Amino acid sequence: MSISCIIPAYNEADRIAHVLRVALTHPDITEVIVVDDGSADGTPEIAEATAAGHPVFQLIRQPRNGGKSRAIATGIKAATGRHLLFLDSDLVGVSQTDLSDLIAPVLEGESDVALSLRRNAPRLWHWIGLDYISGERIMPRALLADHTDRIANLRSFGLEVFLNRLWIAEGMTVTVVHWPSVESPLKAQKYGLWAGILADVRMLSDMFRTVSPATALRQILALRGMRVPQ
Repeated sequence: MSISCIIPAYNEADRIAHVLRVALTHPDITEVIVVDDGSADGTPEIAEATAAGHPVFQLIRQPRNGGKSRAIATGIKAATGRHLLFLDSDLVGVSQTDLSDLIAPVLEGESDVALSLRRNAPRLWHWIGLDYISGERIMPRALLADHTDRIANLRSFGLEVFLNRLWIAEGMTVTVVHWPSVESPLKAQKYGLWAGILADVRMLSDMFRTVSPATALRQILALRGMRVPQ
């Protein structure tokens, strides 16, 4: 099974190297595509330096910041693998074992798709048993190949909600993979205390503009019902 790993990145110069090294050296990943979304901090240069000499690496530079969904759509168009693995570029503590755990259920035919549940995901997501807006997922490329224009125009959490909708419509089986050592840094860690608080407020605002609580609940219940027993 060929796997294209797509890593969207925007101003992640301090964090992308680790994520990229893990993806580049994973034996099951056949292609790594970093889509730089108009970074102003040297992210693409660090990605190129980190991946020097790796034939599976491809860097795509977006001329200006267009958002994660547009970057993902660009990566999908460039990908050649039978399956797509999405990774956030700011993950802390991610290892090859974590990627293997995420890939294995799909690789071995135990489920159609898989998504992560990080250590510092909200406590509610752990109680529910899944993170329905997780950014780390693996799925067949064929599922998304005809939707790149739609994906490119999604805003904020619209990408994850759209992926959920596709999975539910196709009746796909889902594995939720616990990542007990992996974190996504808090906004305050990335931007400073007050800028981080404002970023969190904007994130929550975007989330509720993208999906109503009722729609979120329906998706969560549907995805829970599609989970493969662990």
